[in-house]
Amino acid sequence: MFSRFTPLVSAALALMLISPSDAQLTTAKVVSVKDGDTIFIQAGSKKVEVRLACIDTPEKGQQPYYKQATDRLKQILPANQSIQVRSIETDKYKRLVAEIYLNGRSVNLQMVQEGQAVVYRQYLKACDSTKNQYLQAEATAKSQKLGFWKQPNPVTPSDFRRGKTTPSTPRPVSSPTTQAKQCDSSYPDFCLKPNIPDLNCGDISYRRFKVLPPDPHGFDGDGDGVGCER
Repeated sequence: MFSRFTPLVSAALALMLISPSDAQLTTAKVVSVKDGDTIFIQAGSKKVEVRLACIDTPEKGQQPYYKQATDRLKQILPANQSIQVRSIETDKYKRLVAEIYLNGRSVNLQMVQEGQAVVYRQYLKACDSTKNQYLQAEATAKSQKLGFWKQPNPVTPSDFRRGKTTPSTPRPVSSPTTQAKQCDSSYPDFCLKPNIPDLNCGDISYRRFKVLPPDPHGFDGDGDGVGCER
């Protein structure tokens, strides 16, 4: 899979490979931390920008959570810290997208566990073998109101980048008995007629709504009981 990487990261791939838990890793050193999900590493003679895979951290306009996430990553990954890098791909900004390990532990996952980062569901396939760990870590951090989740109405970084300043909320639905019979019971927060053609999240305006089995439209792709979270 390494043949698809740009010359920018070729030096990183030339480093010694180790293979704990079937993951192919390269050894590198931390140069600096840019923000909560971006670092610079020294790979051979190259300085490489790395975007931490599968997670997303608050933007600068989401203070104090942006600073908290950045400061925490600096604590975990000080300059000259030796790390292992699981390279995934190079993104459109020419950054290496990767999972960073410190002493055998995923730093990406640790940031989610501590509530400093959210799971970036749009790109979670990059961590397919451990995606359930990421989702569980986020659910636990959220329930315990850690870090980013301390705020009463958190807006995810991806929503914030799209210009949203309040979390998406489902439209309330009236509940006359006659109407209830015409609504799909899998989606109690709004009325969706049963037995209609299959829909995707892009076909509806509702976000972050409750989903019950059998979820005929597959709105709850990660099985956490919340539909169309992105």
